[in-house]
Amino acid sequence: MGSFSIWHWLIVLVIVALVFGTKKLRNMGEDLGGAVKGFKKGMKDANEDKTPEAVTTERVQSDNDTIDVQAKEKTDVNP
Repeated sequence: MGSFSIWHWLIVLVIVALVFGTKKLRNMGEDLGGAVKGFKKGMKDANEDKTPEAVTTERVQSDNDTIDVQAKEKTDVNP
């Protein structure tokens, strides 16, 4: 009872095509495909931004922003 045969799916497909029309289904498919491509491109760009070289240069830059100061004792020059 839980599984459908190929004939059930073909009937559902025909009903969906009749209700929505093939042009609207094609437009929805194109929009969905464009969204998936955009998502993949965004993920690829995000991975390229975080290369190991970029991470090491960020660390070096953040280390250069700190200031090291050596403390000296004040001594009396005139006794």
